[in-house]
Amino acid sequence: MATGSKRLRQVISLDLELNKLQDLDVLLERILTEARRVMNADAGSIYIRNDDQLVINYAQNDTKQAELPPGEKLIYKVFTVSIDTSTVSGYAAATGEPVNIRDAYQIPENAPYGFNPTYDKLSGYKTKSILSIPLRTNTAEILGVIQLINKKSAKGNVIAFNKEDELVLMHFATNATVALQRAQMTRAILLRMIKMAELRDPKETGPHVNRVAGYSVEIYERWARLHGIDNDEIERTKDNLRMAAMLHDVGKVAISDMILKKPGRFTDEEYDVMKSHTLMGARLFINKQSDFDELAQLVALNHHENWDGSGYPGHIDIETGSPIKTDALGNPLGKRGEEIPLFGQIVSISDVYDALRSRRVYKQAWTEDQTLEELQKMRGTKFNPELVDVFFKVLPNIQTISAKYADPDERN
Repeated sequence: MATGSKRLRQVISLDLELNKLQDLDVLLERILTEARRVMNADAGSIYIRNDDQLVINYAQNDTKQAELPPGEKLIYKVFTVSIDTSTVSGYAAATGEPVNIRDAYQIPENAPYGFNPTYDKLSGYKTKSILSIPLRTNTAEILGVIQLINKKSAKGNVIAFNKEDELVLMHFATNATVALQRAQMTRAILLRMIKMAELRDPKETGPHVNRVAGYSVEIYERWARLHGIDNDEIERTKDNLRMAAMLHDVGKVAISDMILKKPGRFTDEEYDVMKSHTLMGARLFINKQSDFDELAQLVALNHHENWDGSGYPGHIDIETGSPIKTDALGNPLGKRGEEIPLFGQIVSISDVYDALRSRRVYKQAWTEDQTLEELQKMRGTKFNPELVDVFFKVLPNIQTISAKYADPDERN
């Protein structure tokens, strides 16, 4: 096990890595992973503050993960904790102080906080040592809480967190909070761009794009691991993909309200105009400054292409809009099969799934069974068959994301 000084050096070296990540969700998952690694904690959770509550964003548990088939990720329930002194994480957030518990089942009766063993009973997992550290800014604002569970010794036994662990994790939390503030600002900027699109098209809401982005990352990560992609590349791509997927329909800001908000069916001419949102979105990223710009352009341009070549906009020049490959009538040929960039294929599945499951002014939300049946029908026509299979492998994760980013009127 690493000494305190070695662990502190590890934490300091992580600063640069955390600051490379721009997407909020990807960063939160990475913060929890690295905190557990440095502390040698078997499990943990990360919470983000939302008004007077903490909302769980990610949970990890090596013991329970080991019980799953290779490639599957642990599913966790989305829930909230009140910011008060009744729970361990709530106490850390309410007071701004760390909480270090040697044994969750031996908390003194006069302690202000308690431990709820319900999860342990349901899962068969035994929580013992807990270290809960607030994510506090330099102005003393509490952004959230990192909570680690069951520190492991070199021999694999559960032991208590010590005072040195508190100091190292508090230093890590300070650095992580700076990265978290920056990621929250980046998310806010993206959501303002989405808000502009929402003013034009009410379907393009923050929850919708967060769901599509989250589904896309889950599909990509499972596909990438099945294909033996290097973990560092997976992490870099997840960061860029999640942000790019949020902007998949940003080109709709260029479409006339007369078409975009038309309640009935489009004429052929109107539909042609509507389809141009893919090209308009891609053009926003012509002057590429980063890998994100490259990926965002691919997603915006290609998320309506179909596996069988029946999609749009097809083979066109982004700058001029002129066809590169045409059919007998001079129309752009749709991209087919592997001609469609992978990330366009992935976002296409995510977008269709969420659109079918969502209520719109012109339709009711489809049931889960209806939606899954429809996706299977489109396997090999609209969608890459392999990616449809991957989608079904990660369906439990997708359902967790759906609950996490539910539309306001559908939350309990």
